[in-house]
Amino acid sequence: MAEAASKDVLFSWEGKDRKGKRVKGQTSGRSETDVKRALRKQGINPLRVRKQSGLFGPRKKKIQTEDIAIFARQMATMMTAGLPLVQALELVGQGHDNPSMGELILALKADVEAGNSFSEALSRHPAHFDDLFVNLVDAGEKSGTLENLLDKVAIYKEKTEAIRKKVKKALTYPAAVVVVAFIVTGILLYFVVPQFQDLFQGFGADLPVFTLFVIALSEFVQEWWWIILLGIGAVGFAFTWTKKRSPRLRRLIDRVMLRMPIVGVILHKSALARYHRTLSTMFAAGVPLVEALDPVARAAGNVIFEEAIYEIRDEVASGTQLNQGMQAAGLFPPMATQMVAIGEESGSLDAMCAKVADYYESEVDSLVDSLSSLLEPLIMAVLGILVGGLVVAMYLPIFQLGQVV
Repeated sequence: MAEAASKDVLFSWEGKDRKGKRVKGQTSGRSETDVKRALRKQGINPLRVRKQSGLFGPRKKKIQTEDIAIFARQMATMMTAGLPLVQALELVGQGHDNPSMGELILALKADVEAGNSFSEALSRHPAHFDDLFVNLVDAGEKSGTLENLLDKVAIYKEKTEAIRKKVKKALTYPAAVVVVAFIVTGILLYFVVPQFQDLFQGFGADLPVFTLFVIALSEFVQEWWWIILLGIGAVGFAFTWTKKRSPRLRRLIDRVMLRMPIVGVILHKSALARYHRTLSTMFAAGVPLVEALDPVARAAGNVIFEEAIYEIRDEVASGTQLNQGMQAAGLFPPMATQMVAIGEESGSLDAMCAKVADYYESEVDSLVDSLSSLLEPLIMAVLGILVGGLVVAMYLPIFQLGQVV
């Protein structure tokens, strides 16, 4: 009954391949019979096919940038090995750890089988495949070097994903520790300080100012904790909502982040690495420089850099050299502009940009490691001041009472 459904659903299966090896995976199909037929065409003898239920089946995960990077690498490897495009998509889509990604790949396969080009199939999913990915695949299809261009895409995605993780680590670690510190402080104010407050009421003596301040803060938290939580949630929601809809706020945030000590240096150099890596990949694929700067700007990851790259594109379109446009933008250090100038003069702009990208990626690695080492004692000091200050405030009256006695 359910097998006659007109819409593809996800099935998990187990079987044996031509060599008798036991294999398993997931495949989309309209019915169990269709899935078994598709598996036999691939040389797999299905032993068990089961429809994934929404309650007990694996929960769908969101498609991450890392999934796209892995997909690009898998496709590059399969195409280099000589597999046809449709077969490569089928093999990559089967048994994917992320069912959502598996469904996306099988949807690409269906589009290609319907007569569309691979780049056209990718362009129908702009949320997952950006202009750079689509343009490079399109260039590879037109030139007959799809496997080489997929390899360039894979390298680009792997490099940019690695740098993104480094920056995320640099920003997330201190923020997470500060959040935990405030949560611990809130717990102490709400549950622990009131116990000492009851004890102090029997002292019959004046309490230190610091202790009185902590007690007053504890009473405020106990009475208005729900307003505090609602306020934090409202501010967070309002900030996120406004940031998505206000280019001016995004520009302000990005500008402030670039000017922050240490973190700003990391963000600046990661943007430089991303710019040169993207430009190198696009130019190596034969994309004209002016056209290449469009996806380079969209991949910048920073509004300040994005606006500067668009200005550089306009200057290059009017006849200005790339290195001169970069120098006028004021965001690119002399080393980067000089390397680009050498690349323009020698006709090896892609190679020079790749070298600059490698340099700044290694710089970001070193800065993130240094930041982690620097932040550890600083974070311990913050935790000590917050938690230790509360402890001292609570025990200070006891110490004073002992001195009086």
